[in-house]
Amino acid sequence: MTENAAFPLVLVFGIITVLLVRSRDVRWWQAVLVALFGVYIGQTPVLFTIHGLVAWFLSLFPNS
Repeated sequence: MTENAAFPLVLVFGIITVLLVRSRDVRWWQAVLVALFGVYIGQTPVLFTIHGLVAWFLSLFPNS
């Protein structure tokens, strides 16, 4: 898929996500999970920074 084909899809799905969050059908933490899923699937360069933040946040919890 080219960038020209992917951009409208990203825009539409982003608008749908924002509308769902505003209508309170999706909680804020569910929206964060949707965004993280999109970043991990998209493999954007921002992934390395976000992965570092996620790894740091998960390291706060002890391993069981």
